[in-house]
Amino acid sequence: MRKVFVSMLLLAGIAGVFAQEGQTVILDVQGTVEIQDGGSAEWRAAAPGDSIGKNTTISTGFKSIALISLGNSRLSVRPLTRLTLEELVQRDNTEDVRLHLRTGRVRAEVRPPAESRTDFTVRSPVATASVRGTDFEFDTRHLYVNDGRVLLENSNGQMVFVDKGQRSYVEESEQRVIPPFEVEAALLTPILAELTNTGSDTGGYAPIITAPEADLSPVSVEAEWR
Repeated sequence: MRKVFVSMLLLAGIAGVFAQEGQTVILDVQGTVEIQDGGSAEWRAAAPGDSIGKNTTISTGFKSIALISLGNSRLSVRPLTRLTLEELVQRDNTEDVRLHLRTGRVRAEVRPPAESRTDFTVRSPVATASVRGTDFEFDTRHLYVNDGRVLLENSNGQMVFVDKGQRSYVEESEQRVIPPFEVEAALLTPILAELTNTGSDTGGYAPIITAPEADLSPVSVEAEWR
């Protein structure tokens, strides 16, 4: 299976030389949330205030959510998700966060502190994404950008920019990244057909219809603040 990476780069300074382990803390949990520490085979219930170390895996159950602080970033782990913290390191003015999203969906809000840089990477079994200062949702194949700009890239090196309010995804065959305008066109196709059929009954004026939202999908992404 091809691997997927979601890399987020937040530029605002120069990386330092010395590294130290950053702090990851669970801020809130809803429902069933469990933690498996690195090197352990046992799972334990997660609670607000718990610290998370390197190679710790987080698992959420049905209708369950975990809110996590990753240095200066925030991560919302949605229901039925399994996520591993591979690394959280601070190198002077650089913060390096690396996650492995096995299944499920997350929403990341990456905010570098003043005069610093954050390298935020989410790896999944489907795509690679690189982001510079953004707020996005990712489920290993589908991407939705809440704020900022993201470059989505598949394993073949095909890339598209996804702006605030737009979405994109990688085809199941992993041969092509679907650009936002094609996603929107696909959503509008049935609506345009409906407008064509109803136009004659409304004196040439068809009612305004809002396109339904599409699902998300994992890929490769690069985002930047404007």
